[in-house]
Amino acid sequence: MAFSINDNMLLAGVMIISALVATCSANFNQDFDVTWGDHRAKIFNNGQLLSLSLDRTSGSGFQSKREYLFGRIDMQLKLVAGNSAGTVTAYYLSSQGPTHDEIDFEFLGNVSGDPYILHTNVFSQGKGNREQQFYLWFDPTKNFHTYSIIWKPQHIIFLVDNILIRLFKNAESVGVPFPKNQPMRIYSSLWNADDWATRGGLVKTDWSKAPFTAYYRNFKATELSSNSFSDSTLQSNELDAYGRRRLRWVQKYFMIYNYCNDLKRFPQGIPVECKRSRF
Repeated sequence: MAFSINDNMLLAGVMIISALVATCSANFNQDFDVTWGDHRAKIFNNGQLLSLSLDRTSGSGFQSKREYLFGRIDMQLKLVAGNSAGTVTAYYLSSQGPTHDEIDFEFLGNVSGDPYILHTNVFSQGKGNREQQFYLWFDPTKNFHTYSIIWKPQHIIFLVDNILIRLFKNAESVGVPFPKNQPMRIYSSLWNADDWATRGGLVKTDWSKAPFTAYYRNFKATELSSNSFSDSTLQSNELDAYGRRRLRWVQKYFMIYNYCNDLKRFPQGIPVECKRSRF
C-alpha cells in the first residue's frame, strides 16, 4: 500500500491530503476471487491479466476480496471482438441486499461493424432507473481502454480514458437517496443477455462464434477518506473547465439515451434530480 498526492493538490500546497489518500495497484491473484464460470475465468502473467469467457453453457465472473467506501476505481478492459451481439460485459460496484447501492458500467455487444453501447446506471437503496447510454468514439475491442468511477459523498463520476462522460450529483437535499453509507465490492461478469442486450433482444447470440472473451488489466483503487473531501478538492480536478467541456462534447455527440429526457417513461414528470443543474 503506497500513499500518493494528487498533482493539483501538490501545486496548491495541500500536503495534508497525502495522509488521507491511499493508492493500490492490484494483482488479480491477490485482490480478486473468481466467483463463477470455472475454467472460463483465467488469470495470467503473474496476476497482471485476467480474462472472462462466455460459451453456450455458462459465462463467468469475479469480485474483489475487499469492499470500498468512496474513492476512485480504474480498470482497463478490452471487450469481446467480432460479433458480440447478445453478450453483456458488466463492470460495477455493488453492495448486497434488497436496499443495495450500485454504480454500473455495462457494455452491450453488437453485430460486427456496429458499435458497442456503453450503459451506465446508479442504484441507491435498491432503486435504479437512472440509465444513460453512449456510443464510444473508438473501437473498444482493438486495444485496452480505461474505465473509471470516482465516488465521493457529493457526486459520482464516470470516465472513459479519463474523459468525463457522466456526472451524478448528490441530490439528498431534494429527497433523492444517494449511495454513501454502504461499502461496495467490485464485480465483473461476461454473460448472455440476448433477450434484451442487442436491439431490444431482436438480435440473438451467435453461438458459432463462441467462446466470447474479454480481458482486464491495470486495476487500481485509490481510496479517499470522507473527511478529505473539501470543496476545493472537489472542484480542483475532474470538474474543472476542461472536464466540463469534454462532458458536454460526449453528451452532444455520443449520448444515445438519457433517462432525464424520456418523457414517455415518466409521464408524471421527470425525476426531481433531472431538474437540477448538470454542473
